[in-house]
Amino acid sequence: MAKIKLTKNELKAQRDGLKRFLRYLPTLQLKKQQLQLEVRQVREVVARMDEERRAFLEGLSDWVAVLDDGNTALLGRFSRVETCGMGTRNVAGIDTPVVEDIVFAEATYDLFATPAWFEDALDSVRRRVEMDLRLEVAREQLELLERELQVVTQRVNLFEKVKIPAARENIRRIQISLGDQQTNAVGRAKIAKAKCQAREQAPGEVGAAAVQGVEPEQ
Repeated sequence: MAKIKLTKNELKAQRDGLKRFLRYLPTLQLKKQQLQLEVRQVREVVARMDEERRAFLEGLSDWVAVLDDGNTALLGRFSRVETCGMGTRNVAGIDTPVVEDIVFAEATYDLFATPAWFEDALDSVRRRVEMDLRLEVAREQLELLERELQVVTQRVNLFEKVKIPAARENIRRIQISLGDQQTNAVGRAKIAKAKCQAREQAPGEVGAAAVQGVEPEQ
């Protein structure tokens, strides 16, 4: 345990610190609860998006058999993301990323030079790209929330298990020390008073008076 000054000023400082800890702790606990709820919800969203993506990819297997190099290159060019509008969502004081809109490269191609299924294939590929992008951002959001939850949890534990108990123990130690100092001061005052009274008495009574004044304090 760190050494502290056993003084009235230190007692006040420890009491003020304890008040701050007790006032701030409920705010941290509330933030922790909010983050725990949000992390749980985002985890469910990520799991659902991941499952939807896997199911969607299984359905794309039918396209693979009919694609040739030319169509594959064309699909890749038209499924390129030109702009991805990103926003933020504030959760318990922390900004997390969200996808607002996705704009793909303009698809201009000869309808007579491409298979009839090309447009459907392009929609499917674009959907896959969008799903991948949204899933990536959702995972990033989850990572940020989990990291913040870890920090807040550490702070809550610090306050609950270290700062507040230490402040209370320091206050107890200082109060005991100040109480002992006050008791000793009273004892010394009584001894000094007895000695003064003894000096004022007759020479023959000095010894007896001094003894009577000191004995009760032993």
